[in-house]
Amino acid sequence: MGVSENYKGLILAVCSSAFIGASFILKKKGLKRAAARGTRAGVGGHAYLLEPLWWVGMVTMITGEAANFVAYIYAPAVLVTPLGALSIIVSSVLAHFLLNERLQKMGVLGCISCIVGSVVIVIHAPQEHTPNSVQEIWELATQPEFMIYAVAAVSVVLVLILNFEPRYGQKNMLVYLGICSLMGSLTVVSIKAIGIAIKLTLDGINQIGYPQTWFFVTVAIICVITQLNYLNKALDTFNATIISPVYYVMFTTLTIIASAIMFKDWSGQDISSIASEICGFITVLTGTIILHGTKDQEESTRKGALTWFIDEDSTKCVEDEHLIVINGSDDREN
Repeated sequence: MGVSENYKGLILAVCSSAFIGASFILKKKGLKRAAARGTRAGVGGHAYLLEPLWWVGMVTMITGEAANFVAYIYAPAVLVTPLGALSIIVSSVLAHFLLNERLQKMGVLGCISCIVGSVVIVIHAPQEHTPNSVQEIWELATQPEFMIYAVAAVSVVLVLILNFEPRYGQKNMLVYLGICSLMGSLTVVSIKAIGIAIKLTLDGINQIGYPQTWFFVTVAIICVITQLNYLNKALDTFNATIISPVYYVMFTTLTIIASAIMFKDWSGQDISSIASEICGFITVLTGTIILHGTKDQEESTRKGALTWFIDEDSTKCVEDEHLIVINGSDDREN
């Protein structure tokens, strides 16, 4: 792979992060406008489908994902994937100025920890073997190890949707983001299969006629639709400044695991790489805890401020009432 191709991949990856980071904010502003006219997406409404700004965000996200997809053709994953963390910075900065969602100092530290941990995981992730046909990918997808992961992922998603979402979806963002991330890991391996099929077809080795190709297309469509639905609910319910980094961490982690299981990339790793990946996971976990702590602290601060103002107003009312009684007494005496 030439240097010029790496530069192409680098530029595409940076542009992809910028588009995806902006799409979070555009879609949330669209969701807010739609909620003012109809039922919120967080409680099952679909009024956002009639909101132009939400569609601008969707087009922006699709453009970013397309750029990211093409970037993998020109540059290795170790270069492209870590740059996805730039989308967190873009969305956080835009949320600060456009949504008035201030990111506190500890929140910044949490974001940095998430980014650093994710980068460490990706950099030290083992190199994957690139299949030469869709049939070879199908053999990898139907191996027992990956079948166990796929069944487990779908089972957890169903449990989250049927059991946890009705009770905790509006209270805990990990319900929505867990669904998005698990489905996202299956989306990536499906899209990777589709990309390989397209590349081989363009090289003169036709893969369109294989039913496995269309199976991967179907899986990708179902997973993408599910992701978008629950990502909209998460954005409509929780703070975008917190959603972006946590979703990135969960999605990246599960994607690396799914890809490693499917493509047998973990075999042959040395101890230093394994230790680095463990440190990366710990860093990511620390950043996630800090982000949750920052969110809880902000909510407690708002509640404390509200209580203080209520108490102060109540005291003023008592004082005013007392003064009225005294003045009234003076008037009667006069």
